[in-house]
Amino acid sequence: MLRVRKSAGIWAVALALTATGLTPASPAVARPQPGPTIDWRPCASDADAECGTLSLPVDWNQPRGERFDLALARRAADRTTRKGALVFGPGGPGDSGVDRVVNGSSRFSADLRARFDIVSFDPRGTGGSHPVICARDLLARQPQLIADQAQFDATLAGNALLRADCRARTGALYDHVDTTSAARDLDAVRAALGERQLTFHGSSYGTLLGQRYAELYPHRVRAVVLEASMDHSAGTRAFLDSQAVTAENAFDEFVAWCDRSATCGLNGRDVRAIWVGLRARAERGTLTDPDRAGVVLTPFELARLTHKKFYDTWRWPGLAEWFGRMDAAAPPTAVPPADATVTADAVAPYPFAVFCQDWSLPVRDYREYAAHVRRAALLAPDLRYPPALFALVTCLGTPTPVANPQHRLRVRTDVPLLLAATVHDPASGYDWARTVTRQLGRHGALLTYQGWGHGSYTSSPCVERAVDAYLIDQVVPARGATCPAVDPDV
Repeated sequence: MLRVRKSAGIWAVALALTATGLTPASPAVARPQPGPTIDWRPCASDADAECGTLSLPVDWNQPRGERFDLALARRAADRTTRKGALVFGPGGPGDSGVDRVVNGSSRFSADLRARFDIVSFDPRGTGGSHPVICARDLLARQPQLIADQAQFDATLAGNALLRADCRARTGALYDHVDTTSAARDLDAVRAALGERQLTFHGSSYGTLLGQRYAELYPHRVRAVVLEASMDHSAGTRAFLDSQAVTAENAFDEFVAWCDRSATCGLNGRDVRAIWVGLRARAERGTLTDPDRAGVVLTPFELARLTHKKFYDTWRWPGLAEWFGRMDAAAPPTAVPPADATVTADAVAPYPFAVFCQDWSLPVRDYREYAAHVRRAALLAPDLRYPPALFALVTCLGTPTPVANPQHRLRVRTDVPLLLAATVHDPASGYDWARTVTRQLGRHGALLTYQGWGHGSYTSSPCVERAVDAYLIDQVVPARGATCPAVDPDV
C-alpha cells in the first residue's frame, strides 16, 4: 500500500478559496470570506442525530439571486478521536442522504463513525431540498417501452408538457438540479462544516457528484471514494449496451447461484426455462404479481423488478421464491382495469429530472429507438428489456445541451480518488469502473471486489478495511488490489 504525502501548499490554497465555487484569479490577493452556516438541531425522529438546512443559490451563476434550503443531517464523532467530517453522496438519483444519516448510519464502520462526523444531505431537487414536483397524470403518461412512431411522437409531446408542468410547479430550481450545481452545493457544505478539504464517500449516482467535485475543486480534495462508480463519458449507444451487458451478467450469476445453492427454492429446476415461461406470459398480458393482488406485470416491469432484486445477494432467495410462486400461479381469468383514480391535480416528486440534466441520450425517431431495443435484446437475451431503456423514454426530447453533459474526466487532484468496484455489480458495471480508472490515470486507484451486488463496502469486510484505511489515514491500495468474493450463502 502507498501512503499519500500531502503537498505543502494544499492548506494555503484551500484557505485562499471561498465557498462560492469560483477560483480567484490570484491566490495572493484572495481572502477567506464568511459563508452561510448550518443551524443544527436535534432531528425529530432521532435526537442523537442533528438536522439542519443551508441556504444556497438556486443558480450558482447568480449567487445573489433566488435561494433554496438544502436539507442536511449529521451524527457527531467522538470528540476524543474525531478527525473531521465525512460527507456521504447518496445514490438514485433521488435517494435521501438525510435518511441515510438518521436511519442508516450503521452503513459506515465503527472506526469511521468514531473518527468522522457522518454528514449527508438531500441533493437539490430531491427529498427535503426543494424537490421537483410534477403532475402525477403527466408522469403516468410516459410509456415503459415505445411501440411505434405514433407513440414516439406522443411521448415527445408528453415530455414537453411534463417539463413545462414541472417547471411551473417547482419554480426556477427545476432548471438547476444538475450535478455540476450539486457539486457547488457540496463545496458550500464543506465550507459550512469548517473543513479545509473534503472527505467524501459517494455511492452509485453519488459517484457523479464525487467525480464532478474533483474536477471543479481538485486541491480541496482530501479523500474521495467512488463506490459502484458510473461512467459519465458514454453516449446513447455505449450507455445502453453497457447496461444491457451488466444486467445480463447479473442474471447469469443468479442462475449459477441457484444451480448450486441449497437456499434457492428453485434448486434442481431449470431456472432459465421458468424465466422464459414467465416472460412469455408477461408478453401475453397474463402474468400477475403475487405480491400485489391483481397487478399484471408487463415484460418491462418483470425485468425491472427482477433486476432490482439482484442488487443485494440476501434478496436472491426471495427472488427465487417469487419466480416459483408466479410459475405455479394460474393465469388471471380477466385483466383488471387500469387505475382511474389519478386526478389532474395530483402531484408527485420527480427526482429523475436530475438524470435528464446530467445525460444527453438523444434518439432521432422510432426507427433508431427500435434498433436500440433490438440490440439490447441481443446483448441481454434473458432480461431483454434492461431498465436503462426507460432513460431514453423519460428524457426523450430534452433540450440540448444539457446542463452537465457527458465528458471524459479531467481530474488533477493532489491525492488519488479510490474506486471500489464489484465485478458482478448489476447496475454500475465493472467496465464503467475500469473506464473511469483509465480516465483518472495516476489520479485514481481501483479496488476490485470479486463478488456480487450493487456496491461492496457493506458486503465485503476486506473492502471495508481498505476504504477505511484510505478515508482515515489516506492509505491508497496497491495497484491491482482485489478482495475475494463473499459467498451469498455465508
